[in-house]
Amino acid sequence: MPCLIIKTNQSLTDQQRLDCCYSLSKKTADLLGKPEMYVMVIIETQVKMTFSGNTEPTAYLELKSINLPEDTTSDLSRELCQQVGKLLEIVPSRIYIEFSNAQRHLWGWDSRTF
Repeated sequence: MPCLIIKTNQSLTDQQRLDCCYSLSKKTADLLGKPEMYVMVIIETQVKMTFSGNTEPTAYLELKSINLPEDTTSDLSRELCQQVGKLLEIVPSRIYIEFSNAQRHLWGWDSRTF
């Protein structure tokens, strides 16, 4: 049920993208206390992006989950910025994160909703 989408202007090899997906899948599961079997990670690289008026390395993240703990978004932001920044070589001040708390009836999986 958690889904982490990363869009970045960085270029990564196929292996680097897979390594990021595996690493961030585990990190997301750990941070949210959810089974990794439900975590999806999507990484879009070489996206045409600007931030702060330039094209230096940057990323936009979306983290959507059922029962997203809104009182811990500051902690989630810190942890995800550190992890993504390290993996993609982006300073945390060039990473935006959008958090979204999905309603069970609006999140589908395996031909049904949660």
